[in-house]
Amino acid sequence: MKFTAQQIADILEGDIVGSSDVEVSKLSKIEEGIEGSLTFLANPKYTPYIYSTKASITIVNKTFKPENDLKTTLIKVDDAYKSFSKLLEYYNVIKLNKTGIEEPSHISKTTTYGDNIYVGAFSYIGEFVTIGNNVKVFPGAYIGDNVVIGDNTVIFSGAKIYSETVIGKFCVINSGVIIGADGFGFAPGENGEYSKVPQIGNVIIEDFVDIGAATTIDRATLGSTIIRHGVKLDNQIQIAHNVEIGKNTVIAAQTGIAGSTKIGENCQIGGQVGIVGHLIIGNNVKIQAQSGIGRNVKDNEVLQGSPAIAYGDFNKSYVHFKNLPKIVKDINEIEKKIHGNS
Repeated sequence: MKFTAQQIADILEGDIVGSSDVEVSKLSKIEEGIEGSLTFLANPKYTPYIYSTKASITIVNKTFKPENDLKTTLIKVDDAYKSFSKLLEYYNVIKLNKTGIEEPSHISKTTTYGDNIYVGAFSYIGEFVTIGNNVKVFPGAYIGDNVVIGDNTVIFSGAKIYSETVIGKFCVINSGVIIGADGFGFAPGENGEYSKVPQIGNVIIEDFVDIGAATTIDRATLGSTIIRHGVKLDNQIQIAHNVEIGKNTVIAAQTGIAGSTKIGENCQIGGQVGIVGHLIIGNNVKIQAQSGIGRNVKDNEVLQGSPAIAYGDFNKSYVHFKNLPKIVKDINEIEKKIHGNS
């Protein structure tokens, strides 16, 4: 797919300095630019590279004034970084704008779907599924019975959506995601054996949720596991049965959340955080990476450590943690002096 400088300038409402007919078909870093590629300059420390880059087109701020000759065509905009991001979004929309139903794929006769959908080869769509407009289901995805998928949602290759799951509008479900598998429910018996507790609830994903690759979200034992509006989940996260995550919360990779914990709105949770079950985490909470949460958390708390304590207290304590050998040595010397003088 090729774009001319004029087409890009029209999209970004920018001004061209150089050839308006030059074409690009790929993106590059400014220091690694090659002919036929598009790049951008936003950070001043990369300015020297604009004089040596081989990129055919470079997006720059309108304030940029070259001090030497340039080989690249410039597109001047108010904010080069934001404009480049806008262009990436535009490119992504075009790249994913597939329609039609590929063969072989299986779509149940009881499935209903809207306009402009795409179903890739080797996908399976079960009984009584409802799919909205402009939904993209990429090759090899599995969608179980009675699933509902809202408009403009994208489900990438290899995702598995179990039965009764409800997914909202403008969601992104990346490859390897599993939504709606059974929660970890087993009842201990008298002889040490465990009996499975049926998991008959579902998962609800509200609008504008992004779910990273290989993340798993378990169905509820009863009721629903709920991921609220605007939540962003990184790769390889485990969310257990009956968890609820409040709107606009973001969670980094390898975090695990045990069953029935409720997490508030606008929280920020770092990577490899462990949260035990049946807790209530307030709104606007920040949890640093590798923390272990074993208690309820109030609104606006900032936590670190395992078991986690207030972020400021952790930093003050850490000064002493790393000095413990010296502190112990000093205490021993003081004890020797005290005992020697007694």
